[in-house]
Amino acid sequence: MRRVFDWFFRDRRSGAVVIGQWPNLPLWIFAAASALEWLLEAATPGLPAPVFAGLRVVALLSLTVWALDEIIRGVNPWRRCLGAIVLIGIVVSVSGLVRL
Repeated sequence: MRRVFDWFFRDRRSGAVVIGQWPNLPLWIFAAASALEWLLEAATPGLPAPVFAGLRVVALLSLTVWALDEIIRGVNPWRRCLGAIVLIGIVVSVSGLVRL
């Protein structure tokens, strides 16, 4: 069991267990766009729909970039799987099958 844990969660370069990391630029952009959309919707619900749609597009594109980056350059299989799960969630959400 220990070998499976090490394989799945250890950074191949440093040997440290990595489950989460400090957010990188795409995650900060996602968080900022999502928060701004939420704040604008709460404070000024009468704004034109394209404002909210634009912020949602920015948020989804930045989250997609983050997910792809994790899939390609994740430090361990856990981070790669996390990126894949988020990307699947985005595809399902955008396709309209499930509202996330």
